[in-house]
Amino acid sequence: MEKLYEGKAKVLYREGPDTLRVYFKDEATAFNAQKRGVIPGKGVVNNKVSAALFRYLEAHGVKTHFLEEVSDREMRVRRVEILPLEVILRFRAAGSFARRYGLKEGTPLKMPLLEFSLKNDALGDPLICENAVLALGLTTEGELEGVKAATLRVGDLLKAFFAERGLELVDFKLEFGKVGGEILLADEISPDTMRLWDEKGEPLDKDRFRKDLGGVEEAYREVLRRVLG
Repeated sequence: MEKLYEGKAKVLYREGPDTLRVYFKDEATAFNAQKRGVIPGKGVVNNKVSAALFRYLEAHGVKTHFLEEVSDREMRVRRVEILPLEVILRFRAAGSFARRYGLKEGTPLKMPLLEFSLKNDALGDPLICENAVLALGLTTEGELEGVKAATLRVGDLLKAFFAERGLELVDFKLEFGKVGGEILLADEISPDTMRLWDEKGEPLDKDRFRKDLGGVEEAYREVLRRVLG
């Protein structure tokens, strides 16, 4: 298969005219790739967790690019034109948001907060307001409303899904793509792209790597165990 792109966590291959093969890597990065490392087995966990969550969301009416799991580290997806936006939904103050506003990590928010950042590594994925998204022509107003509605729906579904498994969804990042005028949830949904806390408030996500908390492999495997039941 022709390699189309290799990023920090995944490799994309052209499989057919309308499909891609996604290979999940064990490499890990943080702070805009200033910190790098390897988490053995991460690719397997992220592939399997993403596949399970895509299937769950599809079953509840959310349209995604996911087609099927191909192997422990690979999935087949529809080829989409990725919107140059990262969409973040927050339920508690954590990470950069807590630092930005001088809040204690874990402070509950009065309502779910939806933010956008420009998908641009060279610029450090800066925050961008909705008017700037439209003024720059990054997407249309209708598409942006669709992305916002889908993100809030995904938030409701995932928060309930993880609560049933003894985990709290603190925040998460999504990416969307379009094909034939249709907006689809794309990329991945894994411990790399969300914050998950267990019953004791301990993180089971990439924060363990970011903050050198140890037990990173074990945390990822625990998320997989709970997701797959």
